[in-house]
Amino acid sequence: MLGPVQTRSVSPVFVGRTEELNSLNEALARAAAGEPQALLLGGEAGVGKTRLVEEFATAACRQGAVVALGGCVEIGADGLPFAPFSTALRALRRALPDELAAAAAGQEEELARLLPEIGEALPARGTSRHDEESLARLFELTARLLERVAAERTVVVALEDLHWADASTRHLLAYLFRTLRTGRLVVLATYRADDIHRRHPLRPLLAELDRLRTVHRIELGRFTRAEVSRQIAGILATEPDPAQVDDIFERSDGNAFFVEELAVCATEGCGTGLTDSLRDLLLVRVESLPERTQRVARVVAEGGSTVEYRLLAAVTGLAEDDLIEALRAAVNANILSPAPDGDGYRFRHSLVREAVADDLLPGERSRLNRRYAEALEADPTLVPADERVMRLASYWYHAHDPAKALPAVLDAATAARRRHAYSEQLRLLERAMELWDTTPEDVRDALRPVDYTEVYPPCGCDPATTPLRYLDLMAEAAVAGRLGGERERALKIAKRALHLLEDDGDPLRAAWFWVQRSHLVQGLARGDGWTELAAAEELVRGLPPSEVHAEVLYNFANWSMLHCPGPEAVTAAERAVEYARMVGAREIEMNACVTDAGLAVESGDVETGLAAMFEILRQTLDDGLSAVAGRVYVNLPNALEAIGRSREAVPILEEGLGYARTHGMSDKEAWIWGNLAESLYSLGRWDQAAEAAVQAELIGRSAQPRGFHAANRATLALARGDLPEAARQLTAARGYFGSHDRTPQHDLPLSDLAIGIAAAEGRLLDARADLERVLDTGFPPGTQRYAWPLLLTAATTEADSLGLPVAEQGRAKILDRIREAARPLATNAPVWLAHERWLRAELLRAESADTPDYWSEAVTAFEPLERPYDLARVRHRLAQALLSAPGGAEQPDRDRATELLRLAHAAADHLGARPLADAVGLLAQRARLTLTAERAPAPDDPARSLGLTGRERDVLRLVALGRTNRQIAGELFISPKTASVHVSNILAKLAVSGRGEAAAVAHRLGLFPQEALQVPITE
Repeated sequence: MLGPVQTRSVSPVFVGRTEELNSLNEALARAAAGEPQALLLGGEAGVGKTRLVEEFATAACRQGAVVALGGCVEIGADGLPFAPFSTALRALRRALPDELAAAAAGQEEELARLLPEIGEALPARGTSRHDEESLARLFELTARLLERVAAERTVVVALEDLHWADASTRHLLAYLFRTLRTGRLVVLATYRADDIHRRHPLRPLLAELDRLRTVHRIELGRFTRAEVSRQIAGILATEPDPAQVDDIFERSDGNAFFVEELAVCATEGCGTGLTDSLRDLLLVRVESLPERTQRVARVVAEGGSTVEYRLLAAVTGLAEDDLIEALRAAVNANILSPAPDGDGYRFRHSLVREAVADDLLPGERSRLNRRYAEALEADPTLVPADERVMRLASYWYHAHDPAKALPAVLDAATAARRRHAYSEQLRLLERAMELWDTTPEDVRDALRPVDYTEVYPPCGCDPATTPLRYLDLMAEAAVAGRLGGERERALKIAKRALHLLEDDGDPLRAAWFWVQRSHLVQGLARGDGWTELAAAEELVRGLPPSEVHAEVLYNFANWSMLHCPGPEAVTAAERAVEYARMVGAREIEMNACVTDAGLAVESGDVETGLAAMFEILRQTLDDGLSAVAGRVYVNLPNALEAIGRSREAVPILEEGLGYARTHGMSDKEAWIWGNLAESLYSLGRWDQAAEAAVQAELIGRSAQPRGFHAANRATLALARGDLPEAARQLTAARGYFGSHDRTPQHDLPLSDLAIGIAAAEGRLLDARADLERVLDTGFPPGTQRYAWPLLLTAATTEADSLGLPVAEQGRAKILDRIREAARPLATNAPVWLAHERWLRAELLRAESADTPDYWSEAVTAFEPLERPYDLARVRHRLAQALLSAPGGAEQPDRDRATELLRLAHAAADHLGARPLADAVGLLAQRARLTLTAERAPAPDDPARSLGLTGRERDVLRLVALGRTNRQIAGELFISPKTASVHVSNILAKLAVSGRGEAAAVAHRLGLFPQEALQVPITE
């Protein structure tokens, strides 16, 4: 549009900033070595942030980096959702089209919320329900996209003017700064420090980022006098007069932009009579321009950060030659500059735009916004498609025309929801509610829920013909606030809606708002949400099936499953499935099915519940219901772990990790890592369990997964004898879980840990007090997986304290209470039955009444379970019982005890379970037993002297390593039935009664000396 123009006020010399530029270049070097960098560049307006970024970007490009710039965009007083990220991703797509396409493969539809060009256009209504992880999913996919694009070459993403950023942009930037772990990537964000007043929305983010050690913050100061002199010399192309330098330095106070303005004003003679007012300084050269140019400048100032040429032409109404002449004068005067993409104009510095905009009269401002809106309505192609709806809403709103503004604002809110920009959706919906009463009734009556709402189900009315209601806006706003993290505002909206509904006679809508209020109360740590859910359930009772009814029942059942599982929860889950299926609410149906299956497992119908979960996983994967599938990847392995089938859980968890990563489900991924750590711990793969716990900590963001991970680390630390670490992690777990919403699945393991730590520290009375608090509450149905270990810890504590004076008072009562609490617990899973045998033996030990037979039953129960730590512990106790026989142990019992202690010590040593290893060693020392196997003189092949065939020798070797028949079959490529026959033959030939005794014979005879002391664990 314009040919080359002459500009003078930008200094061709880059002045100062050596230290800051070195910091940026050092960050670039670290990124090039594969360490992602996060930087914040702050400074007052006009101090030179943009110029520094330009210099850094030029240097980065010279070193082969790809630089993508994005700026936060203002439309009047409004920011565009994700604008800087969209712009930066667009730049990356131009520079690295193939790399970006490969990095986004499989997630184009989700990532199109930030960059529509990389995926198919999103449908008018979402294809799936919005959930708590929608925003986190988008953020996680964006982070992984950037990491993949920057895997092979250095990428710099620079985001300017963060002080104008919308809430979604701020949240995404914070997520990136917290989670970037790999890639040759630099993320640099700039902000205007003098704008960050106490209530500015950027202030909390800056405080949060300051606490991250990975974020480097750079503050850009003002120029010194010497630097001002060099800047003026560059602008004027001559050495300045020292008096002039002194004057400009004093008046600008070293601000680079003001130095430029003062230098040019002094040269052009426009500074005569200029006051010290900064606003006057910024306006003085604008007011010296021709009137037509000033008018164009005022139009541009109200249009936003950048105004497209065609839009500007439509709004000004000037002939093309007159408009170009006015623009040329503004560009020559360095007031305006062409936009980087060459399609519009913007002020050279935002300070000038703000001064010109502030100088507009109120009526003038609304008139200009009306012109912008009318021009954009007449020709929507005047602005980029992804900005059109938001800009039109802003123009009409600031034009103060409710009849036009309300539909436009609602359109913008719908667009924000599609992009998961929930904070912006909430702001726009609040604006719509503000406009509601002033909008003409006929305009409101023409609006339809089908066009603007999504979260509240139709429930008996046709959303295409029923007029939009104010309560519909409140429903959208409540959910937008909840999903966008604005829970306090959302709760106020929900309370207000329920107040309006008190006399409305709409129980379904009231029930729906009570469910939202339940979620919000829990999210704000104000309670467990039960009171609100009970109110919702009461309102829908007796009503015909509907989507709201199904949702209430599902939430009721899910809450009950977590807090107090029982028949009422099962009934609610079954009805939720039925009602959801009747009304076609597929996602509610599948979620209710997951809850129903979980309740089945907990109630003892294990195989039915597991089969249902496997089927749900298959269906949700086929149907693309990723949120439900992610939930199954958490719950199904958790159910398998609960019944002792840890080995089956591990591959499902590993598959779930890949699924969660692919779909950007960071919270689900964190839960899966935690479940994996738990299963690996059970299998005796403790080092891997510790690594999984570290990964869980890196991934998890919300409180409950972090509490779960802390509890896992506490369990491992306690078993390894690190009591200070166990206590620290227990305290952390309690802090994460809080006291507002206590559930058995979290509360009982923490109580188990508290008892175990207190016992290890010799605080018996504290351990008893923790136990009695649990027993006073009781174990809800279906919580046997947590109850058995807790009761076992308590019984072991009592047995270990036998003989201590402090322990005698109240011992009998405590033991009776433990027995009473254990009596109703389920034993229909092998692991629960094994715990029952172990608990019985421990209780008898606490009464000095245990015998080897009781401990033999416990050992036999644990041998096939692939729980090496538990097996080692009961082997230790069996050895102790054998050695404690009245009158002293016979030699066969001593031999058997020796082998048991060797096996237990080997397992404890391999696991790093120091307390157990010490206890085993002490027992062996007292009994004068050696824990190292001795080679006894034997024939060349002792196995043949026992009559064992070569295949039976192979089977016995695996039996000695603790393998099950199925594992033996897998390793020897035979059927499990054949393996069972071989084991039976071996037991007969060795004249022993069980696998443990066979293993002991093999060890005693030294049949497998190099393998005999290995821990019975398979990877």
